[in-house]
Amino acid sequence: MEGSVILMKKLPVLAVFATLLLTHLTRADDPLLSWNDTAPKKAIIAFVEKVTKEGSPDFARPEERIAAFDNDGTLWAEKPIYFQFQFAIDRVKALASRHPEWKQQPPFNYILAGDMKALLADEKSMMALMALSHAGMTTDDFNKIVKDWLHTAKHPKTERLYTQMVYQPMLELLAYLRANGFKTFIVSGGGVEFMRCFAEQTYDIPPQQVVGSSSKMKYEIRHAKPVLLRLPEVQFVDDKQGKPIGIETFIGRRPIAAFGNSDGDQQMLEWTMAGSGARFVFIVHHDDAEREWAYDRKSDVGRLDTAWDEALAKGWIVVSMKDDWKTIFPQLSE
Repeated sequence: MEGSVILMKKLPVLAVFATLLLTHLTRADDPLLSWNDTAPKKAIIAFVEKVTKEGSPDFARPEERIAAFDNDGTLWAEKPIYFQFQFAIDRVKALASRHPEWKQQPPFNYILAGDMKALLADEKSMMALMALSHAGMTTDDFNKIVKDWLHTAKHPKTERLYTQMVYQPMLELLAYLRANGFKTFIVSGGGVEFMRCFAEQTYDIPPQQVVGSSSKMKYEIRHAKPVLLRLPEVQFVDDKQGKPIGIETFIGRRPIAAFGNSDGDQQMLEWTMAGSGARFVFIVHHDDAEREWAYDRKSDVGRLDTAWDEALAKGWIVVSMKDDWKTIFPQLSE
């Protein structure tokens, strides 16, 4: 009788242990927990299995397992405007009192007048804004300002920090690929120095595996120490046709997998699929107005039009946020 009482007292503990064990086993068996069991998830797993299985006709050597990810709209959200754009806008507002000429100078005058429509309509505004508003700053100073902003600035709709606006299914995909010998890269139109400030902590992607747009810099000695200064000129735009060029220039190997969400990623996906051997690409379609946003062909930010047409014509996978993802953003700890 006494033994039965002791066993009964232990049962709740055993039940908790069993639940934790089951959860662990489930996670181990299903690395893509936040994905519904629809066609895209099955296609991802099938691709990874065939390129990592030795003896398979589609086997890819570890050094060939390069996966390229767009950032804005693919790894984290991009509405109502690109997050780096918001950072630059905040910087312009903070520095406006020192630059009265900005009231007459595009794109600064759009910001100071609150004319976001005009700002977004100018495709060159973002790079010009970043290059001009951050000019004369050392790279160390720029990194500190970005990190300080990321630690405090919050998204206007969700009140999350911007680094909490990442997509849980994509975090799982990154981890799954790395667990299978892939090296993951960011290849995005955003500023490379901006993305390097958070990519390692947020995505576990180190700075040397981030390819992005950049401003020109110069080397000089200040106070007997070398510094790199940002100049008010654009060095490279890593968007559209620039993405394959960025991949060739900074990675030096064509990816066998690539992931994007907009027309700006179209050439990167084309470049990836044009290689020999097994290839895999998909486009994230923002079609979930309830949990995120719904937009595509007519959006000012992250427009998906010609790339969507090509995906449909060539049989590329289009991931529906609404149908293929169980959850969008990571659950925040209280």
